[in-house]
Amino acid sequence: MNQSRRYFCYLLSAIATVKASAQSWLLPSKAYSYDRISVHQEPHSRLRHFFDGETHTGFAVELHESELAAGDAPHPPHHHIHEEVILIREGTIDVMIAGQTTRLGPGSVAYIASNEEHGWRNVGTTRARYYLFALGPAWDYRERMAKTE
Repeated sequence: MNQSRRYFCYLLSAIATVKASAQSWLLPSKAYSYDRISVHQEPHSRLRHFFDGETHTGFAVELHESELAAGDAPHPPHHHIHEEVILIREGTIDVMIAGQTTRLGPGSVAYIASNEEHGWRNVGTTRARYYLFALGPAWDYRERMAKTE
């Protein structure tokens, strides 16, 4: 198979472009000061988005804090490929996983496995705050955030 030098120049350029775009998601070591994280208003919640990217091994991770008003839910029950860990910071949240609902308060944690139907609602009388760790590819969230920036 004969290939010209021009073909190899194009090929090297394409490889460099792909590698550069993949590296743009790599998470650097960094400390995140809470008061410096901007707040994004969504229809049913306020978000503080800390980071979203990949580790040096290519594992996707994302972390944000959500704040829900009393009685609100961020969205209807759903499922997706990535796993999630929710750490309740303040308030009272009912978390539904695979049809079973558990009431959680400050310091409580929920883990949602890949493709498990899940959802939650603030059932308290004051706002609820929780941290959400997405583990694995969460491209749907990245696309949503890109539209709001």
